[in-house]
Amino acid sequence: MSFLAEPPASRAPSRSPARSPALSPAPGPSRCGGERRRNASDAGAELGAAQDTQLRSVDLNHVIKLLEDSDSKDLEKEQLKTLKKVVKRFENGLPLKDLAQVIEILNLCAEKMNEQEAFTEPLCELIKLCGLPFQKKKLSDEVSYSMAVSKSIAQLGYLMRVPSSQVRIQICKCVVSFYNTELPRKLLPGYQPTSANYKIQMAELGGLAETLILSLALVENQLTEKLWVLKALQHLSSSGVNCRLMMKAQAASRLCLYLNGVDPSGQLVFRSSEILWNLLENTSKEEVVNQLSSLECVHALKEVFVDLLMHGFRHYDRQLRNDLLVIATLLAENPAAPMIESGFAKLLIVLATFTEVKIPNPLVKDLKLTYSYEDFELKKLLFNVIGVLSKDPCAVQLSLFLFVLTLQLLSENDVMPALLYYVKPNQKPGFHDWSAAQYEELQLHAIAILASVAPLLVDKYLSCQANTLLLVFLEWCIGQDPFFGHGNSFHGTGGRGNKLAQMRYSLRVLRSVVSLYDDAVNLNLCDQGAISQLLDVLKYAAHKSKEKEDAILLEIQADILFLLSALCENDLHRKELFSYEGVDILIPFIQMDPKKLYSGLGHSCLLFSALDCLWSCVIGCYIAEDYFLEKQGIFLLLDLLALKQKNLCNIILGILVEFCDNPKTTSHISTWRGEKDQTAANLLIQLWRQEELELGVKRDRYGRIVDMKRPIAGSFQKQQEVIPMPANCPSFAIMEISENVRAKLYSLLCKLGFENLPGLSAKDFVTLAIIRRYIDFKVGEVWRELCAELKEEFRPVASDEEALKVISEISEDTGRMIAALQTEVLESQHRQEIQEEEKTYTKIQATHKQREMVNKSWENFLTRTSNYEALKKAKRLQEKSVEASRSKLKTQNGAVHSTDIKGLGTTV
Repeated sequence: MSFLAEPPASRAPSRSPARSPALSPAPGPSRCGGERRRNASDAGAELGAAQDTQLRSVDLNHVIKLLEDSDSKDLEKEQLKTLKKVVKRFENGLPLKDLAQVIEILNLCAEKMNEQEAFTEPLCELIKLCGLPFQKKKLSDEVSYSMAVSKSIAQLGYLMRVPSSQVRIQICKCVVSFYNTELPRKLLPGYQPTSANYKIQMAELGGLAETLILSLALVENQLTEKLWVLKALQHLSSSGVNCRLMMKAQAASRLCLYLNGVDPSGQLVFRSSEILWNLLENTSKEEVVNQLSSLECVHALKEVFVDLLMHGFRHYDRQLRNDLLVIATLLAENPAAPMIESGFAKLLIVLATFTEVKIPNPLVKDLKLTYSYEDFELKKLLFNVIGVLSKDPCAVQLSLFLFVLTLQLLSENDVMPALLYYVKPNQKPGFHDWSAAQYEELQLHAIAILASVAPLLVDKYLSCQANTLLLVFLEWCIGQDPFFGHGNSFHGTGGRGNKLAQMRYSLRVLRSVVSLYDDAVNLNLCDQGAISQLLDVLKYAAHKSKEKEDAILLEIQADILFLLSALCENDLHRKELFSYEGVDILIPFIQMDPKKLYSGLGHSCLLFSALDCLWSCVIGCYIAEDYFLEKQGIFLLLDLLALKQKNLCNIILGILVEFCDNPKTTSHISTWRGEKDQTAANLLIQLWRQEELELGVKRDRYGRIVDMKRPIAGSFQKQQEVIPMPANCPSFAIMEISENVRAKLYSLLCKLGFENLPGLSAKDFVTLAIIRRYIDFKVGEVWRELCAELKEEFRPVASDEEALKVISEISEDTGRMIAALQTEVLESQHRQEIQEEEKTYTKIQATHKQREMVNKSWENFLTRTSNYEALKKAKRLQEKSVEASRSKLKTQNGAVHSTDIKGLGTTV
């Protein structure tokens, strides 16, 4: 009995033969014709309704049961017929509610395919249905059926086990169709398509990508199937979730091993490399590189790269070659990758240098690079590989053996001469066959790589006369030759219309070799007049910086100052060469506006470089020191110190301490006055208090010592437990000296003297008492640590224990003595303040008394002017006073003068 109801027989309406126009009646309404049309329409509607009824009546459970029955020839035909009807039923898309049953039907068909090939076509048709947009009745169906749908899509991947090329290809086509966003032309009644990304999300949830990666092993020898699987994976790898699933199945190593497979179309390499790129972008780069770091993968990558290099003449081939070279560069960054063992590293080094050194090499026989854009990119990538291989072995955790092999490769394949080939003036636009912009980009890239290679190959560097080439190149950089840089590349930043980019990278090369402090390199530079030339370049850069300050110019100036510091350090003759001209250049840097230190352009680095240059190039040479003092350099340093910036204080104090070996320095320090007439001694004491506050040293509100046993120990130092250490290892009390500036402040105040320091308050004298005994307190800390270490190891004998006790008591007594002295200073200050207060009060009293007398005199005056009797009384008192003032002895023959003025009408 069939599970589908048989459709009713449809009758075709009878039609009368057409009449000739001549026999036709006159035009008008024809009742018979209208009836025939209505009958035909009704019959068509009946047929459609019957077909819909037939399709709606599909019972998928019955289909599953039918397919599970035992095989027979008649039953096979029925099963195939039924499957065709199922395909017809869902030709516009599968409803989400039926998907699980359809997938079960797919699995049953797959099982039957092992013995009955006739099921191949219906199986492929059913798989094709899965590629159509799924259909839902309600908006919530997507969430409700998500688990079932994800498992169903995962089953598609498991069907790759079916040993049929047609089925496997159809599965891949189905997966690719997930990424087709076109809506179906027709929908089931009452249904609507799921969202565009629904299938993609369900494929991620079901782990389809991982299954397809594993299925590559099944199609290893079938090129067409393999390409379809790769095409499906290429689409899937656009998602980060799928990429992580693929990495769990070792996708990177599996794909890399297929790179060198036979494929005339070239799609194998293209699709595999695209997937690898997606893995690098969407997952951990380190994980991908680790999977690619096997010897087999590196060999495969090398073979396909060489094949594309030697036989790839299309634009597409060159792009693909460059993409593979980028992957190879990432592998070269991994010290575990066998780039050297596989010979890949040597090949890439030879390719990078063979056009410059012109030495025949069998590895590049008959190879000719064009001057296309792709070959230009190849050249830059090859330079980049050299830079990667020449990285610091400690930074990349490279073994010593591999590092030695790398150096040997770089040396034997003439990397140094090839890079130095570009250290020369740009003679004309379009030099060789590169355009002017391209040549400039290659030049700057080569010089940048030279900065990494030169410190590794110092002997080669010297034998190629690299110092001479670089100095000549620098001279060209500051010359007047007409040259306008294009500044198009990363390395050309800031170099448009000038030679600053060339100057910047040339100085980086010099900095990299000079920082080795190799006597041969530095002597070779100085013998060629490097100090004088560097000062000229510094003046040029400083002048340019006045016109327009930018990060490139500041970096150039900082690099030159570093070079001068390294060359002049510990060499008196070189310091004398630097002296006058160098000091004149240094002074403006030390006078820098403090606000610029926070600009972010690099002023802070420039200032530190200038201070370092001052320390290395001036101190120790009396000629330079005296000239610096004459230029009021000490005043400038103290002005910087008065900013109280933590990062500046340490180096400035160190410079001042060193400068105090010159007897003229202390008078300059004592003469300096800051804001509000601040003295140097007051500034140094303020810095001491600031340092103790940061260290957490205990002081009372007046700055006096609180802890007599450990008067200068900070909070962190007190938390440290005493650990027995070898004699050659400094203890924490000793290490602490170098971790703050108190020792420098003490040394500087020792140079100035602790007596008669101007501009100090009582609080300053309290702090000064501690500073004066800094060494005593530090010795006490060391003895305390020694006692603790001895008690940890063994018990001292009675005499030693007594001696240690006495030493500890001496340290504590010193603390008490200083505390008493501080109290005395404060009391003396208090008494002085009281005396000053009394004097002030006496002055106030005298002022009030004088004011009262003035007020009384004014009142008397007003009384005299307003009261005649009071005026007469005042007159009598005046006369009486005059009379009393006269001498009682009569003067003989002397004239007597009257004191009255006759006719006077005033009351004054």
